[in-house]
Amino acid sequence: NTGLAVILDVVYNHLGAEGNYLGDFGPYFTDRYRTAWGEAFNYDGPGSDEVRRYVVDNALYWITEYHIDGLRLDAVHQIYDRSATNLLQEMATAVHQQAERLDRRALVIAESDLNDPRLIRPVEQGGYGLDAQWSDDFHHAVHAELTGERNGYYADFLGLEDVATALASRFVYTGQHSGYRRRRHGAPAATIPADRFVIAIQNHDQIGNRAAGERLSVLLSLNQQKLAAALLLLSPYVPLMFMGQEYGETHPFLYFISHEDPELIEAVRRGRREEFAAFGWTGEVPDPADPETFERSLPDRLIATAQGHAGLLALYTDLLALRRSEPALRPGDAAVSVMFDASAGWISLRLTPEDAAELLVLFNFDRQHAEARVPLSEPGTWHLVLATDDRRYEGQGMFGYDGAVVTMAGAGAALFRG
Repeated sequence: NTGLAVILDVVYNHLGAEGNYLGDFGPYFTDRYRTAWGEAFNYDGPGSDEVRRYVVDNALYWITEYHIDGLRLDAVHQIYDRSATNLLQEMATAVHQQAERLDRRALVIAESDLNDPRLIRPVEQGGYGLDAQWSDDFHHAVHAELTGERNGYYADFLGLEDVATALASRFVYTGQHSGYRRRRHGAPAATIPADRFVIAIQNHDQIGNRAAGERLSVLLSLNQQKLAAALLLLSPYVPLMFMGQEYGETHPFLYFISHEDPELIEAVRRGRREEFAAFGWTGEVPDPADPETFERSLPDRLIATAQGHAGLLALYTDLLALRRSEPALRPGDAAVSVMFDASAGWISLRLTPEDAAELLVLFNFDRQHAEARVPLSEPGTWHLVLATDDRRYEGQGMFGYDGAVVTMAGAGAALFRG
């Protein structure tokens, strides 16, 4: 037993644009809905009972025959089903029941752009009963604040307050108007346990869907990268990391394909150019069908020991160790309190578990030398555990704490134990 679980990414909202002949054998697809990738599955029309059974059985197949520990459902916001019992609820129930029969545990996790807490509410409370969902609001808020980007969907995230809201309340958009979507978006989810939310500062979509595939390592300073790492791994949620993130991989992760149909290849090229034009990105878009586009995306792990990368890797190593050793950092086990001062550029996060040490994290977003005042209810009772500006992490070691005021250099974070 290695202690590792395997989560499989499964796609039940569409099939590939090439080599997809399933529709020749039954009513698997419908023209009532369209996805971003073409035809939608027929989950609620004539003949849909058998289609649903086919897809649910596929999920059970991975759990049963391959001992997969969980399924990550791709883009459930483009799974269209108006049935009284939604396909997602049917699938989650079937997977959980099968895992119980096998004396195991299996998870169903949704990638969702809906900010809809119904996905993870228990069935008896009117939800679909999934185990967790991705929360893109955290990524968007952190990315927009640290990079200053305000194009596309980043236009909806306007400052440090949104980062604080994401830390405290799961979603930033809980029913208010979204300028990017030009409508109201989301619903409140603050009462749902924190361990039901998966967050990231980078993932394959958020990098690969950029015109040039830039990672945070080429968009941010080292101090900012360390601040982003602390935001991710000291948050009350379940962290997701992308390959190479832990040492600041600098190679891009570009969108690449291996299609054979010339018309399809040209359609993908055209679609990428149009998408980026609408997003406001300029410059040449790498050809997704060019083998060099794939080769440029390969990580270079040799740089993990280089200056500017070794310190970041050491920080990730220590933060991950703290997540295992500190009960307050186990998602869902601590009460969460967030305070912030947008003008001063800091956020404080207080994690209070029932029967373990309390933790306080100060995130300082000021890129200049700054004195951040921590709102301590009991000054002098906190002990420093970790500071991202420590020399171990290739920082300047510029840190001071007198029991009431924390002095930090540039962007950074500090963790205290009560």
